[in-house]
Amino acid sequence: MPTLSVFVDVPLAQKLEGRLLKTYKQDNCPQKMFLAYRACMTNEGQLWVSPVVHKIRLQIVQDPSLNHEYMPVMGMKSFIQASLELLFGKHSRVISENRVGGVHTIGDSGAFRLAAQFLKTWRGASQIVYIISSQNELHGLVFQDMGFTVCEYSFWDSRQLCMSPNMLLDVVEQAPHGCIFVIGNIDNFKMTQHQWVKLMATMKSKQIFPFFDIPYQGLSTGDLEEDTKFLQYFVSGGFEFFCNQSLSNNFGIYDEGVAILVVVAFNNQLLLCALSQLMNFALALWLNPPTMGARIITTILCNPALQEAWKQNLKEVVENIMLIKEKVKEKLRLLGTPGSWNHITDQKGTHGYLGLDSQQVDYLVKKKHIYIPKNGRINFTCINACNIDYVTESINEAVLLTKDSEK
Repeated sequence: MPTLSVFVDVPLAQKLEGRLLKTYKQDNCPQKMFLAYRACMTNEGQLWVSPVVHKIRLQIVQDPSLNHEYMPVMGMKSFIQASLELLFGKHSRVISENRVGGVHTIGDSGAFRLAAQFLKTWRGASQIVYIISSQNELHGLVFQDMGFTVCEYSFWDSRQLCMSPNMLLDVVEQAPHGCIFVIGNIDNFKMTQHQWVKLMATMKSKQIFPFFDIPYQGLSTGDLEEDTKFLQYFVSGGFEFFCNQSLSNNFGIYDEGVAILVVVAFNNQLLLCALSQLMNFALALWLNPPTMGARIITTILCNPALQEAWKQNLKEVVENIMLIKEKVKEKLRLLGTPGSWNHITDQKGTHGYLGLDSQQVDYLVKKKHIYIPKNGRINFTCINACNIDYVTESINEAVLLTKDSEK
């Protein structure tokens, strides 16, 4: 006699991402292209992996003395130390004062899940999370799942076609007292000293807890220190904060999901208390972190020659991205495409907004088989010598036709 399934009332969940990629894969058009990959791509259209990583991965695999013992709950100590020095600088004040630490997590979502659990337990009075970034993140889902009220904003100004510092300042102004404030890709802002002072003063007066998301250190400007320079403002300003330090993209080990939840406290005693609680939560969530990605990164960061080679790899990628953006802008200018396209080269990093409206994006997807998100934010490393003419000519066509339809 059949028994009633305990899953009988469980509906299929709505897919949160992947629709665009699925549609792209089902498209039979030979000219189709996908410009929304999260990972960095090469000129040949392959996933970019730092050449140094290939070398170290082989060495590790062939090492007969490799110990496959479980890692401590916190993770590999040398990996955490090397990562913190990468983020803040080896001689940073916060490191010398021994008031920064980290927990090795399973990817970005792991860092946010661990942080959300900690904040829910030990900052229970504040149930509101503000998230502001240049793109739609999945971090809000993690906080929502933990019962937080989440308010999400983008600091891309579609009218002015720029990353607007004023939008960030306005959101902080309206944020409630004591809330948690997640900021992603803040290095894209061109903040004046006065704006930094105002931002920190407002956050301090409202006792807002900052939580920084750093997914692409080194892939924004090509300078590792420049990309995280803003952290020094908050260290000097006397803030405590969390930080998600993702290390998958800048090493090109996307399948490893390597990240650290970084904790900055007022002093070492407070730091140790916070880390002890985080380790208890990590124990319940995943027990021990994976090691392969951590081993690769630690080997590179702890060897000056390898680290220098890796830094050079990052610079080459960024230089190529800048060149691609310049070519896209110049080709649009030569085609006589209406509007200014300076915003393309004004944006830093692998991803950026094309500045197209929803009608123009829809035209590119449906008529030209160029798959980009609705907000027009693409991965510029997906554009190369083989497809740049088709991309720019299609953009020009989309803008001209939609302009004509408005008349």
